[in-house]
Amino acid sequence: MYFVGGVIRFFASVFLSSGARCGQKDGGRKIRNSRTACGAEDKLNMGNSKDTRVSDNPFASPEVLNTTPLPPQRGGSLLLKVFLLALVVIVLVALLGPLNRGRGTREAVRRTQCKNNLKQIGLALHNYHDEYGSFPPAYTVDSNGRMLHSWRSLLLPYLEQQHLYRQIDFSKPWYDSANAAAFEATVDVFQCRSTEMPTNHTIYLGVSGPDCCFHANTPTTIADIKDGTSNTMIVLEVPQDRTVPWMSPQDADEAFILGISKDSKLSHQGGFQVLLGDGAARFISADLDRTTLRAFLTISGNETVGGF
Repeated sequence: MYFVGGVIRFFASVFLSSGARCGQKDGGRKIRNSRTACGAEDKLNMGNSKDTRVSDNPFASPEVLNTTPLPPQRGGSLLLKVFLLALVVIVLVALLGPLNRGRGTREAVRRTQCKNNLKQIGLALHNYHDEYGSFPPAYTVDSNGRMLHSWRSLLLPYLEQQHLYRQIDFSKPWYDSANAAAFEATVDVFQCRSTEMPTNHTIYLGVSGPDCCFHANTPTTIADIKDGTSNTMIVLEVPQDRTVPWMSPQDADEAFILGISKDSKLSHQGGFQVLLGDGAARFISADLDRTTLRAFLTISGNETVGGF
């Protein structure tokens, strides 16, 4: 951008200097020379703007010869200004065009990375299911029913985060001082590069509810998903102002999800990304009708999911 500003200042100086050379005034009138379109300076410096002749009568006033200048040659000056202006526009388009395309390319890369994060989470969920016979519960609880840890913490060993997993004391709540080091850790797969949020937060929340894949501390199996895994949402990308610490046992219920719209602070233009029960990641339009969106949330609602 500094280079672009330099280009603009350069052509502006050329533009103004060309006008200044042609704009010298003498008594309120522009002086033109027949030799050059902008020769007023030469006539003023040499002192030959007027020619005088002395009469034979010593008492007579000098006779001033009327040397009328040639008509102003405006065409060349105007053409130069138009050319310089067009040149500035061409340079700006050439320089700023790639910058705009670059922004679009970076966003496309970030959106793809976000989708890949969801796919990794989906693969980890299925690997967990293969080992334990079910998906992890939304959260774990102690003997008093107090929430301890999120499904995201339980998934760490399947996301190549075994070292971080071993740092967590699962007998104590996620916010306990014993888990302070893990709480401050950044887990890249839980973040979207298009999102501005604290480094220990996540934008990926589970779909939580009585008839959803995540329901309190009750695990869900693939067999429980009567509507079909390809028609059931299990994790989604929430608006940027609704992120939570990745260790926190907080997720998104039906009211939360149905409240997402194009006016929400979305990380990607026009919608948000979701993970389906079969491990596929899809982009959902923020304008998707609420009936279809609600049908995606349940695991056994017997709804018909249309195109989206």
